[in-house]
Amino acid sequence: MIPKDPMMLLSYVNTQLRDFYPSLDALAEGLELDKDELVEKLKGVGYEYDAQLNKFL
Repeated sequence: MIPKDPMMLLSYVNTQLRDFYPSLDALAEGLELDKDELVEKLKGVGYEYDAQLNKFL
């Protein structure tokens, strides 16, 4: 289960990207998440995905 709080979600997602997934697409598929929904949630608190760094900034 992923965190509902946006800041906890940010930390969780970035940790997963760093440790287990080579891309946001791989993370969304591996965790069975809606990628667009995840991006929108984190965009709502001012973070966007950087594909080159493979994390939300």
